Formats: sequence, structure tokens, C-alpha cells
Amino acid sequence: MRNTGQGRAAGLADSTVRNARNAVYIVFISFGFASASWAAQIPQVRSALSVSPGVLGLILLCSAIGPAVAIPLTGLAIHRFGEARVVAAAGIITAAGLAIVALGYPHGIAPTAVGLFIYGFGSGSGDVAMNVQGTVVERALGRAILPKFHAGWSVGTVAGAGAGTIMVAWHVPVTADLLGVALLAGITITAATRSFMTLAPDAAPQAAPAASPGAGQAGPAAARSPLAAWTELRTLLIGLFVLCMTVIEGIGNNWLSLGVISGYHAAAVLGTATLSVFLAAMTAGRWFGPRAIDRHGRVRVLQAGAAIALAGLLLISFGGFLPLAVAGAALMGLGISLGFPVGMSAAADDPRYAAGRVSTASSLGYAAFLAGPPAIGALADHVGILDALALASILLVAALFLSRATAPVRVVAQPAAGSAGPPA
Repeated sequence: MRNTGQGRAAGLADSTVRNARNAVYIVFISFGFASASWAAQIPQVRSALSVSPGVLGLILLCSAIGPAVAIPLTGLAIHRFGEARVVAAAGIITAAGLAIVALGYPHGIAPTAVGLFIYGFGSGSGDVAMNVQGTVVERALGRAILPKFHAGWSVGTVAGAGAGTIMVAWHVPVTADLLGVALLAGITITAATRSFMTLAPDAAPQAAPAASPGAGQAGPAAARSPLAAWTELRTLLIGLFVLCMTVIEGIGNNWLSLGVISGYHAAAVLGTATLSVFLAAMTAGRWFGPRAIDRHGRVRVLQAGAAIALAGLLLISFGGFLPLAVAGAALMGLGISLGFPVGMSAAADDPRYAAGRVSTASSLGYAAFLAGPPAIGALADHVGILDALALASILLVAALFLSRATAPVRVVAQPAAGSAGPPA
């Protein structure tokens, strides 16, 4: 049998790792499909509610408050129940939230907001838990795969946006569309978690003493609360980097189609199609990005990505010609594609404390959604959506500097009977 790292050395069968890998792909794809399916229907929901961009931003804020509440607690939940149970519960909660939106939006803002809060709570907690399971599979395989799992999420978003475009073009009711998505996602996610796995504690690599600030000490892993990650400088800086990139990703998901429709006087189907271009570019970046990281390193690739995304965002805002805006959407999607997954991978460099650190970095990243939707909406009321998007470009400049915190932590293997090989 070929040597694929410590997880395999710890006695995990090929079929166990393969099934877990496939299950993680399915979960990422399912959550991505649900996310983009909702995003594709935002213009229709806004029209039905008859609200301004500013009010819409406040409504979308509810889908960010949900993760803000859930994510800080998810590390504790994973520590107690494991990723499989947390992801399964998150899938059911996410589906319930979408169903409430589907049935509630014709009745006004309140049920829509409640549904979005529940949807955000489920998707946020599922996000952390599936990323932690992704790092488990990554170590078992002995090679980088987490960005490809996020490419799976992006595949789901492309499929969701594409399906949403068809639903809009065929005038399928929003309620029917979102109820179908909720049912599909709930069943698929909960079924896939049955193939999740865990690694034995003695298989975990450990950070060297001087690896990086806040990276932890070498030696046997001490029992501690996952909340301790909030005291680590490196984890917090990674979280701030993820925050900057997440704001831009959220802009693409929530405001890109509206920006094209209102700023370029385009038809609704063209706005949704532009969203599909953005998501397709993110998918390509996440699938092929690991090769660039292997060759040039995390920091250089992330800095280049921030610069590319900046160019794309400025094209969308100031291009003045729809094809240029579409090209800008592609550049923005490509540029930010690796921000979140590589941030999560960096936070999980020392697997002993991966749950707490991924939870902390995710919490800071999702905090972007607390300020992002209402801020963009409020600005759009005064200067228009395109100019509001342009002001967000300063975050990409900040990401250029914060990306340095993602530099890999040196890890050394914990000597254990029957285990050998390099850490993943």
C-alpha cells in the first residue's frame, strides 16, 4: 500500500478514507447549491417585498446574524458530538430555514427574516464542521485537498445559480423552487454524514515550538477549551484576512446580480447569469489553485488573488459596459476563490486545536456578513450599488497585508506506536 501520511498509517482503510472524501464533497456541494439557489432568488424576493436596497440589506443581515450566533459555539459542539452529528443537524436546520423563507416571504418581511436567521444558523455551523472534517480527510490522504472541497462547494453554487437562472427564466414560483432545494439539501447532507470519519489522537502532527505566534506548543496535546483559540494572535490575523475576503465573496453572492440589473439596466436573467460567471470563476480557482500554492506558496498566491479580485471589482464598478462587468465578475471570483478555504487550512495547521481555531477564524470571517449587507445597502441608497461596491475595494488592499499570517506552521510528527510518515 502506498504511503499517504499519518492518518493512513494509523490504520485507516482505503475505502474508509475514500468514502469520507466523497461524503465531504457531497456535503460541500449541497451547501453550495442551497446558498446559490437562495442568492438567485434575492431579486425576486426583493420585488415581492417592495423594499429599497437599504431595507434589503437589513433583511439579508438576518442570514449573517445566524452564523454569528452559531459559529462561536460550533467548536464546542464538534468537541462534544463530532463533525458528523453537527453537520447532519446543520443540514436539517438549513433546510428548515429555506422552507420558512419559501413559505413566508409572500407574507412580509418578518417571516423572511426569521427564515434567513435559521438558514444562516444552520449553514454557518455546517460550514465550520465540514471544514474540520475536510482537514481530517486531508491528513488521512496525506495531501492537500481542502481547496478542492471548496471547489465542490463552488460547483454546487454554479449548479444552484444555473438552476436558479432557469427557474427565473421559466417563471417558476420562488416558493416551489426553494422548497425543492430545501428538501434535496436536507436529505443529501444528513445521508452523507454517515460516511464521515475521525482520526486517532496519536495520529495528529504537532506544531514546533517556534513555528509561529499563537501556534501552540510542541508536545502532547493538552486538554483545553476550543475557545482558547480566541487568545492566539496568528488565529486572529487569519480570521481578519478571511473577513476581508468574505466581505467580497458576500458582495458577489448578494449584490452582484442586483448591481448588474440596476447599474447596467440589464434584464433579471442577465443579472443572474453574471452571478453564474462569478461562481464559475470561483470554482475554477479552487480546483486548480492548489497547484499554484504548491509551486509558489500560500502567501504569494493569496496576495496575487487579492490583486486580481481588486481589478475585477473595479471593472464591475467603473467598466460602464456590460461585457466588462461580466469580465470583472470572472476576475473577482477567481481572485477571492482561495481566500476562505486556504484561511481555514491555515487555521487547522496544528490538528490538535483545529476545531477551535477553524471556529474562531470562521467567526471573524462571518462577522463580515453582519456589517456587509446593511453597509452596502445603506451606501447604495445614497450613491448607487456600483459605487457602494467600489468602496469595498479597500478590504482587498488590507487582505494583501493580512495574507502573511497564513504562512504554514512547521509541524513535526508525534511519535506513536505504529505510526510514521510526514504530516499532511
